[in-house]
Amino acid sequence: MTRRSRFLCSATVLAVAAALPGCAKPPPPLPAPTPPTARAAAPTPVLQPAALELLQAMSARLAAARTMSFTATTTYESPSRLGPPLSYATIAKVTLQRPDKLRVLTPGDGKASEFYADGRTMMAYSPSENLVAVAAAPPTIDATLKAAYDSAAIYFPFADVIVADPYKDLAEGLTLAYVSGQSKVVDGTTTINMVAIANARVFAQICIGADDHLPRRIKAVFADDPARLRHQVDLCDWRLNGPLPAGSFTSARAAAARRIPFAAPAPKAPAAAAPAPAK
Repeated sequence: MTRRSRFLCSATVLAVAAALPGCAKPPPPLPAPTPPTARAAAPTPVLQPAALELLQAMSARLAAARTMSFTATTTYESPSRLGPPLSYATIAKVTLQRPDKLRVLTPGDGKASEFYADGRTMMAYSPSENLVAVAAAPPTIDATLKAAYDSAAIYFPFADVIVADPYKDLAEGLTLAYVSGQSKVVDGTTTINMVAIANARVFAQICIGADDHLPRRIKAVFADDPARLRHQVDLCDWRLNGPLPAGSFTSARAAAARRIPFAAPAPKAPAAAAPAPAK
């Protein structure tokens, strides 16, 4: 789980939460780092072979698909004004064609957004404001994800399942991996194998279809989050290797919108303080 492919970028979570009602109270500050001399030794990795096999089978199924579409519902927690967390959600309709085409349509909650990459150009479009940011697209989906994040802080919480080699991303730095059980109620349609994994940054549970090896749910908590807020992505409506209509990875409406730089939004300036009353 690299910085690029972390389940949910904490900076993105904070930016979204700040724009939603009930989230005016900022999260508590991170604790001071432990002095190097007092840090515990790095734990010896405990990697259950059965857990790694399930992750590898999932990765192989995803990586082999030349086309793919699914729906991702992301639920994340953010501190309320009183402190206990509130939950917020977004939904995304995802379509891709390897090696270089990606479409992500996000109708809500919050402002709708659309992202297109057709192997030559990538566009980030805001329909409600009719604004579009356009940039040259790298030649692979992995490189497009990185360029979108590095240039414009665009991040998709399901990135780990659409990269060329999901297992490589998930296995990086693993210190723990084990099968935590099975479930028949995660999506109500199939038996699910549940795999728990951890590295120095995140603890996650991945729910994988026992028969089709497709991920159905990913839940995560980040080690550097003192509030231990939970983040979850539910994945459904999988379609692999199906035909895609021509023009799936571009939008004439987006291309005709008013252009803005392909860059991260500038932070809002703090509100000016009210003048002191005259004495």
